[in-house]
Amino acid sequence: MPERPTPSPSASAAKYIFVTGGVTSSLGKGIVSASLAKLLQARGFRVTIQKFDPYINIDPGTLNPYEHGECYVTDDGAETDLDLGHYERFLNTPTSQANNVTTGRIYDHVIRREREGAFLGKTVQVVPHITDEIKRRMLLLGQNGQFDVVITEIGGCIGDIESLPFVEAVRQLRWELPEYDSLVIHLTLLPYLKAAGELKTKPTQHSVRDLREAGLQPDILVCRSEHPIPMEMRRKIALFCNVKINSVIESLDADSIYSVPLLMRKEGLDERVIKRLKLTGGAQHPDLEAWKDFLGKLKNPTEEVTIALVGKYVELPDAYKSINEAFVHAGAQNECKVTVRSIQSDNVTHDNIAALLHGCDGVLVAPGFGERGFEGKIAAVKYVRENNIPFFGICLGMQVAVVEYARHVLGLHNANSTEMDALTPNPVIAMMEEQKNITQKGGTMRLGAYACDLRRGSKAAKAYGKNHISERHRHRYEFNNQYLQQFEESGLQATGTNPDTGLVEVIELPTHPWFVAGQFHPELKSTVEQPHPLFVRFVRAAIQHRKG
Repeated sequence: MPERPTPSPSASAAKYIFVTGGVTSSLGKGIVSASLAKLLQARGFRVTIQKFDPYINIDPGTLNPYEHGECYVTDDGAETDLDLGHYERFLNTPTSQANNVTTGRIYDHVIRREREGAFLGKTVQVVPHITDEIKRRMLLLGQNGQFDVVITEIGGCIGDIESLPFVEAVRQLRWELPEYDSLVIHLTLLPYLKAAGELKTKPTQHSVRDLREAGLQPDILVCRSEHPIPMEMRRKIALFCNVKINSVIESLDADSIYSVPLLMRKEGLDERVIKRLKLTGGAQHPDLEAWKDFLGKLKNPTEEVTIALVGKYVELPDAYKSINEAFVHAGAQNECKVTVRSIQSDNVTHDNIAALLHGCDGVLVAPGFGERGFEGKIAAVKYVRENNIPFFGICLGMQVAVVEYARHVLGLHNANSTEMDALTPNPVIAMMEEQKNITQKGGTMRLGAYACDLRRGSKAAKAYGKNHISERHRHRYEFNNQYLQQFEESGLQATGTNPDTGLVEVIELPTHPWFVAGQFHPELKSTVEQPHPLFVRFVRAAIQHRKG
């Protein structure tokens, strides 16, 4: 038998966990990965998670939200998979460009190197050139000394053609790394047949068989199920899938994704991982008191509010995933159940807005691109402004608020964003001059973290408890400062600005109970441990509005 290759010291600086999925998509690999990471973090280990996606797009930046859910943006400006949002919300640590890699990025890098002559005229192939690049990126985060454990989630299902190079790269890595430096967790489904009245293990057996045919033997099986898995069935799964019986982990449907770490703890997932990887130096038991406190508030609210989310992608909940989760965090902070009522902005008019918002205690106008549904959002902002209903605008939501105010308060009846009307005589929202000659998609956007100075005494400054903040952006068009004085004199205040460019970041109406909008995406920084202050204050304003 050939000897196991000796890895470089830098390659084994961390332990590596690979999470694959089978039978069907949407089983929750991201949540299981984040839950395991949380359990390890709660023992004192330094953990990060990365997502390897099999699609050929360079990143999700140009994908329609209906295709792939929201595009999550990191501090360093990476447009990434929405699972990175789960990672940050669970771990309360930032991710980066290195945490999300697609097939497109891998091939783009290899092809550019080939054009530069890096391969010295050799035939460039999937094995070894593509798999070598995948392996390099899989090891990258573990080589900087910042992490004890790197969890890698492989997108798609075992058996998908697109995923094969990633699976092959994991197979090679498991051969190259020291024996106790890596493990594979396979997430699968145990369907329940109502007619037979029992769970079925055959799909799991087939999925593991496919995984083994690709050269990977799972160390741990996490089995999604609607019903408890009997011990006899666990023995059967262990026997036919060649894993230890205590490595067959039950993953029941949970009432909240935030309950999953406790369920995984109960099943002993973290203990199996620690034993298999021979991890040392962590606490004997995870410290989950703060997490349990959050869950206690989440499940035992003393207040209840309804928030209208006015957007153009509301048919797909994942399109606004971070916003919905930010309401969960802010609701728990206020010990309040937040019910989000999604309203399709295409359907909103000045005539029906009162009926659509009946019973709502606050309105959030969501981000987005393009003119579809824009006028519906205008109608919503006008109604909440005139009726003193708490309002929160995010990105395009802020721009909508500016256009609405310009039309109906400043009397600039043709005011618009140049995104919606390039020839508007009053471009209160416009693209900056330096952006206009850029043609590549994404090139014109302001992406990632930017500083913002808040006006002392403003609602935003009081919410944050400080006057200097940093928030993440993803947009092309900006508030046109040529109109700034006109807005300020009429009552709409620019209470947040970028210190380097003077661009407006936050607007508010001081005379309104809560009328605040930001050019940035605050939802991207809301976590279980640190609910975003603007969402917390917005929910509090909604509670006060409900009480009258």
